[in-house]
Amino acid sequence: MNSIKDRAALISEAAARMGKETFKGTADKNTMARTELTAGGAKVTTLEEAIRKAGLKDGMTISFHHHFRGGDKVINMVVAKLAEMGFKNLHLASSSLIDVHEPLIEHIKAGVITKISTSGLRGKLANEISHGIMQEPVIFRSHGGRGSAIANGDLKIDVAFLGASSADPMGNACGYSRSENAKSICGSLGYALPDAQYAKHVIILTDDLVAYPNTPYSISERNVESVVVVDSVGDSSKISSGAIRDTKNPRDILLAKQAAKVIINSGYFKQGFSIQTGSGGASLAAVKYIRQSMIDQGITASFALGGITAHMVKMHEEGLIDRLIDVQSFDKVAAESLKSDPMHQEVSANEYASFDEAGSATHSLDIVILSALEVDVDFNVNVLVGSDGIIRGAIGGHPDTAGDSALSIIVCPLLRGRIPCVVDEVTTHITPGSSVDVVVTEYGIAVNPRRPEIKERLEKAGLNIVDIHSLKDRAKSIIGEAAPLPFGDKVVGIVMNRDGSVMDVIKNITE
Repeated sequence: MNSIKDRAALISEAAARMGKETFKGTADKNTMARTELTAGGAKVTTLEEAIRKAGLKDGMTISFHHHFRGGDKVINMVVAKLAEMGFKNLHLASSSLIDVHEPLIEHIKAGVITKISTSGLRGKLANEISHGIMQEPVIFRSHGGRGSAIANGDLKIDVAFLGASSADPMGNACGYSRSENAKSICGSLGYALPDAQYAKHVIILTDDLVAYPNTPYSISERNVESVVVVDSVGDSSKISSGAIRDTKNPRDILLAKQAAKVIINSGYFKQGFSIQTGSGGASLAAVKYIRQSMIDQGITASFALGGITAHMVKMHEEGLIDRLIDVQSFDKVAAESLKSDPMHQEVSANEYASFDEAGSATHSLDIVILSALEVDVDFNVNVLVGSDGIIRGAIGGHPDTAGDSALSIIVCPLLRGRIPCVVDEVTTHITPGSSVDVVVTEYGIAVNPRRPEIKERLEKAGLNIVDIHSLKDRAKSIIGEAAPLPFGDKVVGIVMNRDGSVMDVIKNITE
């Protein structure tokens, strides 16, 4: 005989050999209609209950993304709730922090937040931190560096609070919505994807709960423990505020046109080239000025990368850029394009710019155009700390793209008001000079001595090529010798290189 009864001893023997229990039977199946079952949303709860369910304790690490930029409402909302619940000594790890996060100052003073990891700081929060409000220094990482740190365990996240423009009751979430009740749109959630993948516990906050399944999604239900419905996760109209701007400044336009000439004559402007721009006005505008040359010469780009803008979307729709690889949508036009265009692809921070991932898109990048607060005579770049010693920017993807691209172009004026941008030594080292190829100013173009072939091509094209020391000397002749900054002895920030090593420290300012 070979019945199940006859095989019982063999089953027990097999289970013992495998270290498993024998099958004891299951409970009756749930026969409720699945539309009703998912609509009930076992994961949908209040913010307070989601926090309790997460098991958050004092001293743990909480994370956020900044895709709504100046319109973000999640960080302030969540930290206020954590303060109300009595949490202390938390490590806040956000992909970036800006002016709108000023309320964090009071939570720092109250001991709710005692440690911060971020890409950047701006506004009053940055000013307070620059003056030493925190006991522990802020850890600054590039976007690619943050992705790597989360993946390799250098930055361990206990609870991720991730704002989404839409989510279903199971947690499938994205940065846009196809429902009639859509309230917000931020487009790519690229900086939130490492958090969703590696955090111990993930809470999605949304202002548009849609029917299951919310597809296509950016964050999968398999990574989500709780879904919280709130009035608003962000104001989409403020995504392009602050550092991101479509410039009308004549100097910026001049710099953009010069940068475009550098690109066109660099030797990299040929069929199938790839490109990224930073968030500064001149670097964003440079794309507009290569458009006509692309049309005239019959050249198309294989892809545009990074923070995607309306200009890039337009060129893509015109057939000038084949694909858009989007880690952060810089405006609503880009966000809407991501929703509807299959050639507009969202990527995580790791897929975008991780130092130690062979598949990162920056490894395939030809040209990047970036801005700077300061450049020194060794081509080192500072994008984080102002010449007054106050933190007022973000590392972003600056060192990631400069380091991986075939050609990196820094666009900056010689002076901002009475402040020189070309100096003997940058206030804070962010992007090493070995990664920087060309510096474009309104007084001339400096080429890194490491790239003599670029210098030769640009000179042949009749561009005004100058030695970077002469730019520094010219700035000094106009504004004179700058007074030493009143730095104290306290370290308020630690700058990590994208490979995980320590690049620099930032001292407190005493005035």
